Amino acid sequence: MPPLRADSRPVNLPLTVLIVLAAAAVSVVAFLLLRRLAPEGGFFADGDRAAGVFGVLATGFAVLLGFVVYLAFTTYDTALSGAQSEATDVIQQYETAQLLPKPQSALLSGELICYGRNVVYREWPQLRAGVELGPNPWGVQMFRTLTTVVPRTAVEQTAYSKWLDQTSDREQARLDRISPGSGVIPGPLWLILFVTGGLVAVYAFLFADPAEHWLPQAVIAASLAVMLAVSLLVIQFLNNPYTQGTGTLKPTEMQHTLSEITGASAQLGIHPRIPCDATGAARTA
Repeated sequence: MPPLRADSRPVNLPLTVLIVLAAAAVSVVAFLLLRRLAPEGGFFADGDRAAGVFGVLATGFAVLLGFVVYLAFTTYDTALSGAQSEATDVIQQYETAQLLPKPQSALLSGELICYGRNVVYREWPQLRAGVELGPNPWGVQMFRTLTTVVPRTAVEQTAYSKWLDQTSDREQARLDRISPGSGVIPGPLWLILFVTGGLVAVYAFLFADPAEHWLPQAVIAASLAVMLAVSLLVIQFLNNPYTQGTGTLKPTEMQHTLSEITGASAQLGIHPRIPCDATGAARTA
């Protein structure tokens, strides 16, 4: 099978580090410039009262941030579990197909292989590009083939019923896998995150005091900028689990399933009728 080229691109970890360092540098420069304009003792006449308000503001942002991170991580975990379950369902259906009547048994086996190839080499790049996926064409084709199956023996009837159950499981797993493809965090929530994060940063800058040494104040500004930048980048990563980068979701489980099917078929002498090419595209007549 051809390599999945989309997985061979460089990761975005250097870009992430660059963004964090740039945010820290800009924050430090802005803080030190504001420090020159600030009166001695800072902009607040009552530092304790200002610190109390800042604590409330920062706590509110932290609660919102924790909720959004949890939401994004749940979506990421659901997609990961869906991809694993889908691959498991494919290999289980391949085993069930061997108990169905011929010649539909060989055709359903081949269509399952085409389904897996389509997931790896067509659906996954589309998910990375943010394309909203419709039904898998080989899932539709398997349903058409199944309508021609007439089970006669008890084994064939049991396998037929089991195939239907496994089809439902596979379709649900696919829905779990593709649901976060375009992100699940709505735009208004992103807006609230940026607004509250900006308020925390602006409020912290008002504590600039030329009477204090510049180094600890620069460290405070850099730490705040790094925290905000890293938090937003983590949410962006979890909200888009199929983009390029370290830790993103890849079709490893389905590739492993296809390899297992190929090896098991060779050992057991199974000869599926595969109506597609190596990338899951239907062969022309």
